[in-house]
Formats: sequence, structure tokens, C-alpha cells
Amino acid sequence: MIAVHKEVIIAFFLRFKPSLGFIANLFTAFDAIKRNKLRSMLTSLGIVFGVASVISMLAIGRGAQQEILDQMKLLGANNIIITPIIEQDEGKVEEDNQKLNEKKKFSPGLTLQDCAAIEQTVPSINYASPEVVLETNAIREGLKRSTKLVGVDSNFFVSSDYQLEKGSFFSPVHFERSIPVAVIGHAVKTKFFTREDPIGKQIKCGKLWLTVIGVMKERSISKQNIQHLGLRDYNFDIYSPVTTVLLRYKNRSLVTRRDVQNASRGNNSNNNNDDDQQKKAVNYHQIDRMVVSVQNTEQIRTIAEVISRMLQRRHNGIVDFSVTVPEELLKQEQRTKEIFNIVLGAIASISLIVGGIGIMNIMLASVMERTKEIGIRRAVGATRRDIVIQFLAEATTISVSGGIIGIILGFIISIVIEKTAGIITIITLISVLVSFAISITIGIAFGFFPAKRAAEQDVIQSLRYE
Repeated sequence: MIAVHKEVIIAFFLRFKPSLGFIANLFTAFDAIKRNKLRSMLTSLGIVFGVASVISMLAIGRGAQQEILDQMKLLGANNIIITPIIEQDEGKVEEDNQKLNEKKKFSPGLTLQDCAAIEQTVPSINYASPEVVLETNAIREGLKRSTKLVGVDSNFFVSSDYQLEKGSFFSPVHFERSIPVAVIGHAVKTKFFTREDPIGKQIKCGKLWLTVIGVMKERSISKQNIQHLGLRDYNFDIYSPVTTVLLRYKNRSLVTRRDVQNASRGNNSNNNNDDDQQKKAVNYHQIDRMVVSVQNTEQIRTIAEVISRMLQRRHNGIVDFSVTVPEELLKQEQRTKEIFNIVLGAIASISLIVGGIGIMNIMLASVMERTKEIGIRRAVGATRRDIVIQFLAEATTISVSGGIIGIILGFIISIVIEKTAGIITIITLISVLVSFAISITIGIAFGFFPAKRAAEQDVIQSLRYE
């Protein structure tokens, strides 16, 4: 009896207030959902998990993209990285006599002359920046910490996108005169200059005192980037002119008296297994890293091949260096992550389709259960369009409610993934809007057939239905 009174009230709105017909149909749909709360909630579970999967998938994809961009900033989009290879002798014992008879080719290793030759010979490059890295200790006012002294040129800070917190970079005079000055990382400043301005102060690095002329801004580098890209924590580095490091600390390209003595001792020793085990590869490279900046990204692969052949000729055919194009590595990593995101997207799509099928199934069952109600509505003046709107509104409401819950669940899942798995997740507004639009689309698409079937019911047969 109460249901009949509701239908009469709705019919009144439809007949005398046509503009309120849509609102009346929505009212009927919400009332039907309220009467079947548990069924509606279970129906929306497929949409909930599907939308949550979409949110988390897009968050992981966006986080991966941001990680790639951060790595590009660290390594440089247009850079080619050249590193030395320290070779070790391998082989069988019986081959030693043959190796002694063969003439071993001499390679000077990576040197500053290689940098100058690349800049002068190879076209379409901006510069070639050398680096010399020495493991040492920093000491000041009773404090000591292991650190890396990095000899660089003026192009290093440009290639690595470094920014100063205070002070200045090296001037041409510092390189010409090999002046003992330093630009320190942010963590070095925090460690040794907690309550004073480090500019103009001195810090002992290894055996020499260096005057601080600049402090770098803090750079956040994840442990994953340090391991995956072979980077180091730049905040603990101390930078000095490359000429200063080579002249005042160590220049591996120079032959010292100790090298001559070791070579003489090695030639006079007997070839036995103990001596072979004691032999270690000697790093004869003058520099530890070279970064070549290319003007055009499209030519980076070709220029890398030209540089590789050029260095091989300069080193007498010995390939004691490695040429790496970071952009290619990062693109490969990006493609791998895109495949991973596609797999996640496919799983999320399957969940949404299953959720949509569930909505269609429940709505079809609802049409069968409410056949008499449909007949009463039609008898008191509701049109087929009103019936379609009512059932579409029910399906869409269930889907949208599931979508809203799925968005909230997607936020929670993204946070849990970032905290537990260490994967960067970034939730954007576009991902929320896309998920909401998908939930509406699912409700309309899978609710239209049941709504159409309900509207096509014969009024007389519906009124007689038990």
C-alpha cells in the first residue's frame, strides 16, 4: 500500500510537473537501492576493486615516470659516460710462457688528452668533462669522516645540474695555478661547519688543507638510484679543480720510482701460484670518468660509436674503457615499466568488466522481482523513458558508489605499496577523474540492457505477475 502511494505521488509529479520527472525517477531509484543495501554493496564490489586497481596502477606508472625523469636529471639527457676498465690477467698456467713471448700493447688509459681530443675532433658536442675520484678522509676540529675528493673541471657542475647554496664555483685561475680550493657537499657542511659559515674556512682533505669557496645545495638521491645507476651520495663529496688533484694528490699516468721497483721485482720473481694470487690489477687511468655532452639527442648513439672507435685507436687497439649512453638505459627501463603498467591495466580492466557483468546480472534479477512494481508505475502514468531512467539511475548509482569507495581504497593501496615495497607512487587528479568517469561509464553501459528490458514489459502482464 505504501509503494502504491509512492507511485501515485511520482505520477503526480510526472503529470503536473514534467520538469521534475527526472528527479522523481532518481528518487525511485535511490529508494530501491535503500531497500536492498546488502545486495547493492555486494554488487558494487567488482567496481570497487577495479577502480582501486586503476588508481594504484596509474599511481605506480606516474611514480615510475617521475623516477625516470629524476634519473635523467642525475645522469643528463644528452650525456655520454665513459668509464675506465681495469683489466686483470686470466687464463691457464700453461699459457703464461706464450704470453711472455707475445708483445703486450701499451695503453695510456683515459687521460685529459682524450678529453681534449674529443672536444677538438668530434663534432656536435658541447664539452667533455673529466673526473678524478680519490678515496680519502676529511678532518676538521677533531672530527673525521671518510669522503671522496673529486677533481672536476668547470663543465662538471653544468653536466650534473648542480646548484650552489652559497659561494662560487671554480674560476679559470684555480685551474691554471692548481690552487687548493674546494666546493663541499651539503652533508660535509652539516658535519664540519654546524655553527659557522664555511666560506673562506679550511678543511683538511687527505694530506692537504683546502679552502672552501662554495657549498652545494642538498640533493636527494634514493638508494635504488645509487645502486642501479652506479651513483654515489654527492652530498658527502668534496670537489676540487682537476689540475689541483692531479698535481697535489695523485696522477696515475705518471711513472713513479715505486712503479719501477714493483715492475723490477715482478720480473725477477718466480712464476708460481702464490705470486699469481698476489698480483692485482693496477689502475693506470689518469681519470676515473668522462662525461661528454651532446648537442642533439638524436645523434647520441652515432657520436658514442665515433668516440668508442676514436679512443680505441688512441689506446693502440686496447678496449680498456666502457662507453655508456644513459638515455638508452633509461628508455629500456621505461619500456619495462610500461609493460608492467599495461599488465596492471589489463588486470584492472578485467576487474571492471567483471564488476559491470555483476551489475547487469543483479539488475536483470531486479527487473524480474519488480515486474509488478513496473506495471503499477506504467499504469499510473510512467512512460517507458521513465522506467529506463529509473533502472539506469540504479545501476549508475551502484557503480558510482563503488567507484568512490574504489578511489579511497586506491589511495590506501598506493600508500601501502610505497611504504612496504619502496616503489614511488604519485596519485594525480587526472587518475581520479578517469576512474570516476570509468565507474559512470560502466554503470550506464551495463545497466542499459536491464533498463531497456524493464521498459519493454507489457503493462497488463506486469500487473498480473505474481
